[in-house]
Amino acid sequence: MKVPNSDSENAPVNGAHKLAGINADPWVSLRKFTNARIALGRTGGSQLTQNVLEFRLAHARAKDAVLSAFDVKKTAAELEKLGIKSLALESAAGDKSNYLMNPDSGRILSEHSRLALKEYAPKLGKRDVAIIISDGLSATAAAINAVPAAKALIARLDAAQWSVYPVIIASFGRVKLQDEIGEILGARHTVMLVGERPGLGAPDSLSCYFTYAPKTSCTEADRNCISNIRPAGLPPQLAAKKIFLMLKESVRLGLSGVGLKDNISEDTLLGAD
Repeated sequence: MKVPNSDSENAPVNGAHKLAGINADPWVSLRKFTNARIALGRTGGSQLTQNVLEFRLAHARAKDAVLSAFDVKKTAAELEKLGIKSLALESAAGDKSNYLMNPDSGRILSEHSRLALKEYAPKLGKRDVAIIISDGLSATAAAINAVPAAKALIARLDAAQWSVYPVIIASFGRVKLQDEIGEILGARHTVMLVGERPGLGAPDSLSCYFTYAPKTSCTEADRNCISNIRPAGLPPQLAAKKIFLMLKESVRLGLSGVGLKDNISEDTLLGAD
């Protein structure tokens, strides 16, 4: 077995190690294209210590994303600084434990929020778009990426002279919550920005789900999803552009869901407006 004659031969190479008699995984060059755990290398029958520690750190961050509290007041304050009005509601879950153990509780409004929204809706009148921000399964994603995405989207909606409701901040919400909210408001579209279930490499990933003519009878087949909204994925500014382009097509066709396809090319998305 060859004995290394310098410390450089034991140095990390793109996250893999070159140990005595052990070469880096031949796929190691592919790691620059993805955050996925590939080309980790090994020592004997075991993973390298560095990779085990990185896995544990990623797992801890994912747990924090799910279990962290969603600061509704802070989100409202951030929107207010941008001149964007908001309205705080909550699902029937009531707390994080019930939200995780009883998924259906996150799909409907609490009785108090339902009554408050029904009382508030006539004062707002019918508008084009209701934007909803919720922690979902990643409070981290909602805290970091929801306000930038909402800001960029509202700027496009305002420029197109679409009427927008005050942003609804709904704690402990699941995707279907937008149907009840949209039906009570009489919104043409609901757009929900919600924290995704965190993977081991993306605890800050946000998703957008939008529905045309939302009502409580809608199913998942009636809505569209744009996912991986985060700086390392689809940045909020580009996500807002994509959402807006798809909303325009949704209006043209008078539908959303399986009948609405994402045909937006990369050139269109990255090109000038």
